[in-house]
Amino acid sequence: MPPEISLAQKLEERLKELSCLYEVSSAIRKHSDSVIETLEEICRITQRAWLFPDQAIVKLKFDDYSVLTSDLPEAPIVQQSNIHLFQENRGFIKVYYDIKKIANAHFLNEEQKLLNKIAIEISEFFERREIIKKEELLKRSAERNDRLSILGEITAGIAHELNTPLGNILGFAELIKSSSQENQTQKDTEKIIKAAIYSREIVKKLMYFACEMPQHKDFIQIKPVIDQALKLLSQNFQKAEINYNFKIDNPNLEAQIDSIQFTQVLFNLLINAIYTSPKWSTISIEVSSTSTYFKLEIKDEGSGIPTDLKSKIFEPFFSTKPVGEGSGLGLSVVHGIVKSHRGEIITFDNEPAGTVFQIKLPLKI
Repeated sequence: MPPEISLAQKLEERLKELSCLYEVSSAIRKHSDSVIETLEEICRITQRAWLFPDQAIVKLKFDDYSVLTSDLPEAPIVQQSNIHLFQENRGFIKVYYDIKKIANAHFLNEEQKLLNKIAIEISEFFERREIIKKEELLKRSAERNDRLSILGEITAGIAHELNTPLGNILGFAELIKSSSQENQTQKDTEKIIKAAIYSREIVKKLMYFACEMPQHKDFIQIKPVIDQALKLLSQNFQKAEINYNFKIDNPNLEAQIDSIQFTQVLFNLLINAIYTSPKWSTISIEVSSTSTYFKLEIKDEGSGIPTDLKSKIFEPFFSTKPVGEGSGLGLSVVHGIVKSHRGEIITFDNEPAGTVFQIKLPLKI
């Protein structure tokens, strides 16, 4: 049992408690931009507020942050209060005494109440930071959506305007090629045809991006669509000297999707994976499902996506490929198709090397 303390000591402890809480609030305001400085000062303030301040040792831990005022004692007694983030336990603040150094070491009930209040202050500090972070993300997301909406309208207009002249260029180039026997003319018109076809594909991607392509979402089996895409890309795999491995947990899996657009997603992701993969590596295509959605993962063993570029890869016209090798629309088209199917797409590092693109799509829309 801890010894009784006098009324004067109780008043002194009460005064220390009020001073401590004021100083903790001040520290949070003063160091709001530096988490570690805030936590270090809170620990020093807490140490001074305890009955034996010269012997008190304070340890604070929250996620990856850790503060310790001095080495932990060999024979400790400890007082603790947990730190929460939105009701989830994420850390603690502890006060230690070494009973070898203080024979009558003990904690007061008032000190436990004070420690609980300090833990609440710390919890609210982290919750405010989290709320500000989420508000900033929502703001950036809203700004990005506004930009994409405007860009989508402009893109749709450009795509429609380009379709007709591109069709004329392609048609007349093919007519010239078929009616001329001159070798140089044949070569030149072949270049025109290839350039026109390439441009038409970009226009098609622009229309996908602008959601101008009509969708036909029917219940179809997923495995045959992926099998067909892999079959059509078999020459790409062979030419790059890359293998692939396809696994699906339910071969009869069905989902309500637009098969053409889903194939477009597969083509873009697989072609990107082939482009970034080293020779003799393996690209994995894995499909798993629940009662409400299915998950597609495409994993390569390439060099991965640099951290500073991960936030940009789904932006339209962004490309890491050399000029002329990519339009920068592939992943933005994939993103648009996935979103139009009420799904989500994320990317993360593969282990030990490479990138994973993960898509979740509902089985029924």
